[in-house]
Amino acid sequence: MTDAKDNRIPLDDLLVFHQLARSLTSSFNLDTILRTILDHMERLIRADLWTLLMLDEERQELFYAVAAGGNEALLGDLRVKVGEGVAGWVAEHGETLIVPSEGEAPALSIPHATDTEKVHSIIAMPLRGRTRVQGVIEILNPEPAELTDYTIAFLHILADHAAIAIENARDVARIQDLTITDDTTGLFNMRHLYQALTRELEQVRLTGQPVSLAFLDLDRFKLVNDAHGHLVGSELLARTGHRLRELCRPHDLCFRYGGDEFVILMPATNSTEALLLIEKVHRDLVATDFKIQIGITLNVSASIGIATAPRDGDSIHAIIGAADARMYEIKNEGRGQVRGG
Repeated sequence: MTDAKDNRIPLDDLLVFHQLARSLTSSFNLDTILRTILDHMERLIRADLWTLLMLDEERQELFYAVAAGGNEALLGDLRVKVGEGVAGWVAEHGETLIVPSEGEAPALSIPHATDTEKVHSIIAMPLRGRTRVQGVIEILNPEPAELTDYTIAFLHILADHAAIAIENARDVARIQDLTITDDTTGLFNMRHLYQALTRELEQVRLTGQPVSLAFLDLDRFKLVNDAHGHLVGSELLARTGHRLRELCRPHDLCFRYGGDEFVILMPATNSTEALLLIEKVHRDLVATDFKIQIGITLNVSASIGIATAPRDGDSIHAIIGAADARMYEIKNEGRGQVRGG
């Protein structure tokens, strides 16, 4: 008869479980969680390379979120399509794949492996959330002595804990996004504008580097609602917001201030640079044909005022007030122009 004590989990491993659970529940920051998962994998199993790939659902591709073992360069643009390679197969099927030695699964491949990186064995496990696979843990060339049932079971527990922590972090991020995002346009809302502008003005005080803000009001937008109804008006606002985001630089921030008013925040941008940039944004926006779902094509025009800190002030109200005042000057003079300080 087997002694029940022989089946007990060693105390050291119980402590690892405890530490893992505490680490994964102590933060809702996704990057922190992913790094915690990788750190525990490194301690748990000896191998040449540990990677954690996350799923880009829109593109149906996996990307390397964290890596260790001297291959951190994988965190660049390299992606794996779902269904391709070891990680892609695991993401598609939602099943663990263990290849104890090279050649036992000839149809599978490691996209990032080179001739100098001989792959002898692979462990790949899905990170399964409540409804779907969220990513894949991939371990290359684990030492043969590590491929025990006990170690694999331990890895499964780690993967399950990781999937729950990742899903929770993403849920929290989605809730936070809802508090700072405008429902109609998908741009940031006025609440987030005040937060972002506060941060930028603090940088102005610390570094002296300027920040510029453009206040944009669509011209005669009420006529669209009167002629076509508020549903068309809302769609045009949404498309306008999307177009503004396309026309701005990657590091600029776009906001819906309210009604038919928008704001563009331009970090590290002086008044001359801001005027040139917004004049181009305005030209391209006016030239855009917005095809509305009911089968009509509409265009927009805008009056835009620009202010720059510290030149126009060093407070939120001073900067927004200066840009707003210049916008209203244009409105009073005939609309459809851009004015800086």
